[in-house]
Amino acid sequence: MDNIEHRTIFTNGINMHVASIGAATSGPAILFLHGFPEFWYSWRHQLCFFSNLGYRVFAPDLRGYGDSDSPIFFSSYTIFHIVGDLLGLLDYFTIERVFLVGHDWGAAIAWAFALFRPERIKALVALSVPFTPRDPARNSVEFLRDQFGNDFYVCRFQEPDMVEEFRSMDPADIFKIIFSIHDPRPPMIPRDTGLVGFPVPDTLPTWLTEEDLSRYASKFASNGFYGGLNYYRVLKLNWELTAPWTRSMVRVPAKFMIGKMDPTYHIPGVIEYIQKGGFKRDVPLLDTVVEIEGAAHFLNQERPHQINQHIHDFINRF
Repeated sequence: MDNIEHRTIFTNGINMHVASIGAATSGPAILFLHGFPEFWYSWRHQLCFFSNLGYRVFAPDLRGYGDSDSPIFFSSYTIFHIVGDLLGLLDYFTIERVFLVGHDWGAAIAWAFALFRPERIKALVALSVPFTPRDPARNSVEFLRDQFGNDFYVCRFQEPDMVEEFRSMDPADIFKIIFSIHDPRPPMIPRDTGLVGFPVPDTLPTWLTEEDLSRYASKFASNGFYGGLNYYRVLKLNWELTAPWTRSMVRVPAKFMIGKMDPTYHIPGVIEYIQKGGFKRDVPLLDTVVEIEGAAHFLNQERPHQINQHIHDFINRF
């Protein structure tokens, strides 16, 4: 961790913080994309592992997170803004083609990146969120509301007052709650109790240390959850703007991993999509799907050695 370099670059109109480590300009590059509510630190186990194998490794704080800029308006968080930020990052470091690895929102961004600019990607590894083809009839918020109701967390995150709910709690308690979820049922935030109604676990999950918790809590105590929530609030706008990519396929080599205790795995239709040909139809170069028994959502932190080996086995072929 001491060898990780931290710098701020200017890309696509914002200042972006980037953690990096590895062989100057000679090694192949890997770009790791974090999810919600995280920042570059969620890839701590991967940064050192892959740099020791000779890779140049980059893990930015995405727009709205960590030490990167957080624009005020949620409309500044469209998928085009985010991919534009990352293209600027690649150009800044003179990386023509990259191995792209994303988890959670980072996975969704990686799939979009592959749709928009496949020529910049050598291969893609997505964790926890499979490619989701655009439904021309309705957006994902409407689908999830129909399936789970207004208390489903994605639906609740559409509401501006959720920012105040996050502000009202100790960030350490929020991360204890979120990182301790090991339940495949859909995450709900009841309106009558809100976030403060969740019991705070007495102990941390085995994969999270007190130092890890302190890093997350201090970073979000200073910078807040507002930026991350905007990724959810812009979902409907993303759906409108991506109409030209309806029925488009992802045409880069890809690997996908998901924990069988991950709530995403149990969204209606997801298992069938993964296992019965839909995923392979939409991602023709999909090489492998790894469904991990007993694992939940935060795969790269919960099972770092297993995940690192899976990533390396795949990208080492290119």
